[in-house]
Amino acid sequence: MVVCVCNAIRERDLRDVAKDGQLRCAKAAYAQLGRKPKCGQCLPFARNIISDITATA
Repeated sequence: MVVCVCNAIRERDLRDVAKDGQLRCAKAAYAQLGRKPKCGQCLPFARNIISDITATA
């Protein structure tokens, strides 16, 4: 599933970054992927994905 259309970030990519590092926010995950949020509509969904990963870790 695509999380961010503006940056072509897939859920799988975001989950991989969240598993590998200690992320505090979605913007940090985007930075690790070499991208920046553009329109911002994806940030709530990205935050939920990161929260799910960190809660199960």
